[in-house]
Amino acid sequence: MVALLFSWPALHAHFALKYMSTPPTLKDLAWPPLPYAEWKNTFHTLHMWTQIVGKVRLALSAHMNHWWEVPFYVSARGLTTSAIPCGGGIFEMEFDFIEHLLRIETSKGETELLDLAPRSVADFYREFMAALSSLGIGVKIWPMPVEIANPIRFDQDAIHASYDSLYAERFWRVLVSLEPIFQQFRSRFIGKNSPTHFFWGSFDLALTRFSGRRAPERPDADKMTREAYSHEVSSVGWWPGDADLGGPVFYSYAAPEPVGFRNYPVKPSQARYDGRLKEFVLLYDDVRKAADPSAAILDFCQSTYEAAAKLGDWDRGSLERNERAESAAQ
Repeated sequence: MVALLFSWPALHAHFALKYMSTPPTLKDLAWPPLPYAEWKNTFHTLHMWTQIVGKVRLALSAHMNHWWEVPFYVSARGLTTSAIPCGGGIFEMEFDFIEHLLRIETSKGETELLDLAPRSVADFYREFMAALSSLGIGVKIWPMPVEIANPIRFDQDAIHASYDSLYAERFWRVLVSLEPIFQQFRSRFIGKNSPTHFFWGSFDLALTRFSGRRAPERPDADKMTREAYSHEVSSVGWWPGDADLGGPVFYSYAAPEPVGFRNYPVKPSQARYDGRLKEFVLLYDDVRKAADPSAAILDFCQSTYEAAAKLGDWDRGSLERNERAESAAQ
């Protein structure tokens, strides 16, 4: 049954039964609706679960520039930590949004599975840490969530206890659709460029370009912020949103923000600068309605990057791929 989910006819029928009263289109499958109010409880619970797993990766991985040892990556089944060193070998953890499992696998051939189902964060934390212990993975993490208001210790959180598999899968389907688009945008840049990665702290899929220059010091910033923004960046991503936005958004910002950035004309026409977030935003629902969602996303990525690069005086000639010259040379 799981294998059938990868064929479009079977996937079409699967979504029609699970999500909608009328058969979905291919666009519905690639860009499913994800209204904040309908899945916020699952979103917030899943956010805490990913932070628990992510903190293990952080604790056991060598520190990299800009915290690149921290995030997850989109996989063919969900979100993966990729390889984590431990005890002379490696292990990997993956949130599987097809079978709705957290899969922990070691290079010794051992596997532990945790069901992704309605349960409290505290229960998930206890079972997860026990599973690591059974695999001989000894690790201590700070049991406090980060980057959220009013955090509750993982081992005491009985409030967040929701998991709707339908919405968890929709969330992942959006990431699957975004991955190749962000990769295409990334390929245009030959300067320092982050991977396309999912940060469990802020719960967003992000891609960052660097000008090559150091950014001004932020003496009052915390350690995380100083490391993340040690160099000038233009960053674009996708976030599930909050109650004020009502649903997911694409976002783009420059750090430091150059003069005139917020007033720069960007594409598509629905994109705007959000004064609360201090970044350009494009509503996911506007992209879903577009005749060509991929083109709309690439327009947003490119035009907001150009706002940062032009106004920030980036050396674009040495940072951007000259596709026309490369084609002529071939």
